[in-house]
Amino acid sequence: MASSKPVIPQNDNVAHALAGAGGGILSMVLTYPLITLSTRAQVESKRAETPFLAAVRQIVAREGVSGLYAGLDSAVFGISVTNFVYYYWYEWTRGFFEDAAARAGRASKKLTTVEAMIAGAIAGSATVILTNPIWVVNTRMTTRRGQVEDEVKSEAAGGVEKKKKQPSTLGTLMALLRDEGPQALFRGVVPALVLVINPILQYTLFEQMKNAYERRRKRNVTPTVAFFLGAIGKLFATSVTYPYITVKSQMHVAADGEKREGMTAAIRRVIKEEGYAGLYKGIGPKVTQSVLTAAFLFAFKDVLYEQTVKLRSTLAKKALKA
Repeated sequence: MASSKPVIPQNDNVAHALAGAGGGILSMVLTYPLITLSTRAQVESKRAETPFLAAVRQIVAREGVSGLYAGLDSAVFGISVTNFVYYYWYEWTRGFFEDAAARAGRASKKLTTVEAMIAGAIAGSATVILTNPIWVVNTRMTTRRGQVEDEVKSEAAGGVEKKKKQPSTLGTLMALLRDEGPQALFRGVVPALVLVINPILQYTLFEQMKNAYERRRKRNVTPTVAFFLGAIGKLFATSVTYPYITVKSQMHVAADGEKREGMTAAIRRVIKEEGYAGLYKGIGPKVTQSVLTAAFLFAFKDVLYEQTVKLRSTLAKKALKA
């Protein structure tokens, strides 16, 4: 397998994008219950917080096991689009810098730390603008905001609670547009743009660790090594940026009639009401999920990339023969 590595082209943007999308889908499906628990913790008030295992039992008792996967369809669509756009632009920018390095006669075409950060910023910004509406819908579905509020009101009034059917992605989107207008789809875009620093930190650290490993071992990273390097990169990035993730989730579920808050005001409000710990609600399952997702993604991506290139090459040859 190692001898076949050099013949795999490394500049196929579409193949990288497809591999990233596929790896993202697989890792998302494997870790989605942790996303549900983390997202709900981020938007709950302090008095509603529950320990991890208690939260799992509460969701399963109220909604069944499917409650842990609320919004999975929109999340899978979102991660596939997000990763496709991100990796396409990241690899395009990487190719630009590598060509520039070759023209300048630089000894190594590997991205420098600054170049890796610029590539991540360009790819991340493009991804946020194009995919924020998807994640707004997903956050609404994951938190089941309207349904939970109705259930609480029903219980408070002593009425008979009727379990509502989990809303569909399309139904959530149409209700959002009808009740709050198209601008609601871009709630939280400012903290999301700030959070572009998350993949910048993650991928820059991953690339530098990968380059160091390959220089020392004189061979490409294996999927197992990529798994652990990806986990380390994501652990660092998520720990640094988590307060903004919390604020972004709260902005996503803010109803149309509620007072609009800027990012700074939202952070101040959380600190005032709940202390600094409020900015880190749900960090346990979120960090676990993020680290596992990134680790699986990096482990899957190179394998999927090679298979995608080979498949496209095979299809191209068949087309020429026809």
